[in-house]
Amino acid sequence: MTLKMGIETRLRDKIREIMAVELILDSETGLDLNEENIENVQTFLSICAGGGELELVQINDYIVKVRLSGPAAPVMTVCVALTKKMRDAIPAIVAVQMID
Repeated sequence: MTLKMGIETRLRDKIREIMAVELILDSETGLDLNEENIENVQTFLSICAGGGELELVQINDYIVKVRLSGPAAPVMTVCVALTKKMRDAIPAIVAVQMID
């Protein structure tokens, strides 16, 4: 708990939009491709995106379409990083498409 609070405090000092830091256990990685897991990953990634919102638009086979809104939306490196993190969390995803 102390480590979590320390990390959370340092991140909040640097990025004021961060609301909270959550521990993700190793047992939570490699999630199945379903709407609930995508929404859980989105919540975490939205925090990483500087307070933006990552919205699930559609799951089509193994392709996930999402929309990022907020100040980080036009930043390509943020979009690439979020796409990679989502694919790392849910390996069944073949592609993540960011939609305007």
